[in-house]
Amino acid sequence: MFQVQVLISRAQEAVITDEELLSFEGKKALAEQGNVWSQFYLGLMYYEGEGVSQDYGKAVKWFQRAANQGNVLSQYNLGVMYYEGEGVTQDYAQAVEWFQRAANQGDVWSQFYLGVLYSNGYGVRQSKVTAKEWFGKTCDRRYQYGCDKYRELNEQGY
Repeated sequence: MFQVQVLISRAQEAVITDEELLSFEGKKALAEQGNVWSQFYLGLMYYEGEGVSQDYGKAVKWFQRAANQGNVLSQYNLGVMYYEGEGVTQDYAQAVEWFQRAANQGDVWSQFYLGVLYSNGYGVRQSKVTAKEWFGKTCDRRYQYGCDKYRELNEQGY
């Protein structure tokens, strides 16, 4: 449920004023023409079942198209879907790849997930030192839970 709330709040940050984007058909037509934000929103609609039947497979398809164009929100969402196994076979290595792409663009949520993945050795060689670095980046961005994880690892001597 946490991821859904994050997806909603992050989608609201990306304001689209184009009239064509108000309807599903408008979004779909633009998405098929390569409009990255339409692709993202279609992915989100399918992920949440908003205005369409929930379909994680179609969500992955549209997020993938937008992510391949550099859309950070879609990269993050794909990371979550691979991490959770939603619409895809759970694959931590793929989650790492997508979170890494988004984190390289400064996405704090992806940076946090990378900390979790490195801390637990999911999809990567376990490294508490690397995990601490990622949690530190989130703390620098004032993400309190990241600060808490950073402090925990620091207290453990990492």
